Amino acid sequence: MKKLFLLFLAGILSMSMQLPVTVRAEQQSAASDNVSGNTASDSSEQDSDDVITLRVCNWEEYMDTGDWSEDETINLNSGDIIGKNSMIHDFEDWYLKTYGKKVRVEYSTFGTNEDLYNMLTLGDVYDLICPSEYMIMKLMSEGQLLPLSEHFYDTGDENNYYARGISPYINQIFTTKKINGETWSKYAAGYMWGITGIVYNPAYISEEEASTWTIFDNPKFKRQLTIKDNVRDSYFMAIGALKSKELTSPEFINDPDYHQNLENVMNDTTPGTIAAVQDYLQDVKDNVYSFETDAGKSDMITGKVLANYQWSGDAVYTMDQADEDNYTLDFAVPKECTNIYFDGWVMLKKGIGKDAEKQKAAEAFINFLSRPDNVIRNMYYIGYTSVISGGEDPRIFEYLKWNYGADADEKDTVPYDVSYFFSRDDSGKYVLTVPREQTKRQLSAQYPSQDAISRSSIMIYFNPEKNSVINQMWVNVRCFNIKKTPVWGWILLAFAAAGIVWSCIHRFRRRSSKIQ
Repeated sequence: MKKLFLLFLAGILSMSMQLPVTVRAEQQSAASDNVSGNTASDSSEQDSDDVITLRVCNWEEYMDTGDWSEDETINLNSGDIIGKNSMIHDFEDWYLKTYGKKVRVEYSTFGTNEDLYNMLTLGDVYDLICPSEYMIMKLMSEGQLLPLSEHFYDTGDENNYYARGISPYINQIFTTKKINGETWSKYAAGYMWGITGIVYNPAYISEEEASTWTIFDNPKFKRQLTIKDNVRDSYFMAIGALKSKELTSPEFINDPDYHQNLENVMNDTTPGTIAAVQDYLQDVKDNVYSFETDAGKSDMITGKVLANYQWSGDAVYTMDQADEDNYTLDFAVPKECTNIYFDGWVMLKKGIGKDAEKQKAAEAFINFLSRPDNVIRNMYYIGYTSVISGGEDPRIFEYLKWNYGADADEKDTVPYDVSYFFSRDDSGKYVLTVPREQTKRQLSAQYPSQDAISRSSIMIYFNPEKNSVINQMWVNVRCFNIKKTPVWGWILLAFAAAGIVWSCIHRFRRRSSKIQ
């Protein structure tokens, strides 16, 4: 009986949860027609004006908008960097000067990967979008993406900043991870990357307490924590907590197949694991202050909560804002594991089709964003870490030293090695001297240590059947907790269900009598 009522109620709640997403997608589509200062135009207008219209959809607040003040100028040994105009405006100018053709960018934004997918499902058409790795894998598996051209990876072209500057570490991931036998790099170019962790207030929570996914069901911090309001991040966290002893055992860590085993465990979708995750998240729901998507940053800064599950880029922003208020927050990477995530640019078949000029402009847009000075502008503006290390261009490493390098007279300093990201060898060229505190603050979030990276795992794509089951689990977690329902609640549900059935039968009989 309980299962019957649960399925009945969950179905209704599932439908009600989907409606706001559709509305958001429609509203965003309508509101973003003129984001870059250009009005939407149809194909005939494009032909008459000889302008390439490039429709780009990116995460909210995920690209430099310009208008920097002079005191924001980044002074590097290789030259100053400042964002005077928006990145979109500068790209349009650069494309005209470089290729002799006008391009107009229609720039739109989305809030979550699921919002973006719903926007595409509803019929919104874009040429270039920037989803996360698991959504890239989903779109690849559905055949919605257009492959990048061979020329895009030609390092002999000086304008191919992506191929010439991508981090060797990131490139190795994109060229080896596959869906249906095809590598990510065939369809996707990375944009930003990072890990997930926990921002916490060290005045109330110790580093040891914060360095585990199990903190979220720790009754010591009841109603003082927030976690992500999306199924994939919360599912990952829950498995990390449930499997904590296994993931931290010497046998597991020292296994020669550790990284593959870690990926298998963190993406386990067997029925027993899904059920265990649902039970765990329902307990967590009763312990945390809230599920959130963006409010966790301000809640941490104002002191409303003591710890927050965050993406590393948001963690940098949160700690920066707290510093301005003389309020110290730290960042911890759970001992069990961390999710290494990527946002990347992909071209859509429905948008670009066989338009060679539009594909050229789309690939040029990716390359323009990958130019080291523009990489620095975007990282400064959004707080996330670019997949670009710069290749032979030293400016990105100079920016890292500009941001985090210790002063000459600073005493409590330590070496911080980021060679894994910048180099193919261990030459010692990319070792920073930094204040000790930065090993658990902004630097450790923006460029994680080799130790943190060693226990990272990606979220893989779930097929439609698994995705449907996990989404239903999430509906149950967010909207209905079967374990907390008292007997009188089931009685009320029984009367409600009986009332609905009686009403349907009554209407059917009345309709039948009228027909007769």
